[in-house]
Amino acid sequence: MKWNLEWLRTFKAIYETGTLSAAAQELFISQPGVSLHLNSLEAFTGHKLFDRSARRMVPTEKGKILYNYIIDPLKKLEIGEQHFHNRALDERITISIGMCFETFQYTLEEHIAQLPFNLIIKFGEYPQMQQDLDNGLLDLIITPQKGNQQNLVYQPFSKERIVLIAGCQTDTTELEALLQDNKIKEASQLLKKQLWYSTAADMDHLRNFWSTHFGEHPDFSPNYIVPNISSIIRCLSNNKGFSIVPDFLCAEAIASGKIKLVWEGQSPVENTLYFGTRKKTMYQEEISKLETLLQEKW
Repeated sequence: MKWNLEWLRTFKAIYETGTLSAAAQELFISQPGVSLHLNSLEAFTGHKLFDRSARRMVPTEKGKILYNYIIDPLKKLEIGEQHFHNRALDERITISIGMCFETFQYTLEEHIAQLPFNLIIKFGEYPQMQQDLDNGLLDLIITPQKGNQQNLVYQPFSKERIVLIAGCQTDTTELEALLQDNKIKEASQLLKKQLWYSTAADMDHLRNFWSTHFGEHPDFSPNYIVPNISSIIRCLSNNKGFSIVPDFLCAEAIASGKIKLVWEGQSPVENTLYFGTRKKTMYQEEISKLETLLQEKW
């Protein structure tokens, strides 16, 4: 195992600024990210490098020795970094975004070739995206969930409605009659006998919709578990079966008649969508451009 250069950069920033928060501001990462780097470096060296107090991080003797070892090499690296950066000002900035796969397909995929900067898309669970944003691994996330990290800010920009859909070949006559007559329990029992599509990674839509509108947890298993919601839309198109998905992901398929909107519920289930960013970032211009693209698509 070798030590990480970012650990040393963070150690230097803490040593010179005296606090974790000031080091975080200097490095444009979160304070938990700074703590993570320091803890990793201390674990690697096997020595405590700072005495922690409420107001200041005081370097230990081992911390002073390490600082004297690394300060000259790090300064040379910083000079070299600035030198080559000045010679390559026309190089493209790289922005990292966290979002779900379907959101990427629906919003950004068609615009990538026109973006004036590099883009890295990361798919995953929302709590991990929030942690990666806080630690500086992501610059922007699209999420229906707000975290409690103090270094992050969430801006609402849209809503998604969770709806019941069916393939256009599905006979929904009896179901629609039950729903129209407000026979909710009978409609629930009928739906449980149908063919269902879902995804392994996101059963929350089904559970939330079912508990909200039918007053119970869904006590059945979907017949087909597919990789993502886009797969559900393609499988249902011009076919039979049911699923529960966000409305914006199926709007085009509904408009083209490939699937049909069956029910939004008596009181629709809606999620607020947020842009998540760090409070301080060097890439505000690029992030604003991405946020504008996403808002226009929605």
